Amino acid sequence: MQIEYVDIDSIKPYENNTRLHSAEQIEQIKSSIQEFGNNDPIGVWHDEIVEGHGRYQALKELGYKEIPIIRLDNLTDEQRKAYSIVHNKLTDNSEFDFSKLDEEVEKLKNLDLSQYGIEIEGGVHLPII
Repeated sequence: MQIEYVDIDSIKPYENNTRLHSAEQIEQIKSSIQEFGNNDPIGVWHDEIVEGHGRYQALKELGYKEIPIIRLDNLTDEQRKAYSIVHNKLTDNSEFDFSKLDEEVEKLKNLDLSQYGIEIEGGVHLPII
């Protein structure tokens, strides 16, 4: 995998992207980028986004001009479409170990996780997606 930096306007969203990104989620992604940095390149196929539409929107709104991408041009058109769906679904297929999550969150004294949709009051409560 090779990360390349490109002008944000040189790539475009896939018009049939199946993943929805609410304004609230885009704000959460923006907050994450501002707090932790942009640490996840966007996957593109012939300059069209395959995965990373939410990050792309957040980066645009934050005024980024240059962004990291990985090229997925080795995929066929059919593989590219399937990968977009599979990539998004696989992120939903795991769960948290809530006892470990509670322990880790307890150690965080200087970071408000509610801006990322994680509510803490008598234990960790994650949003239902």
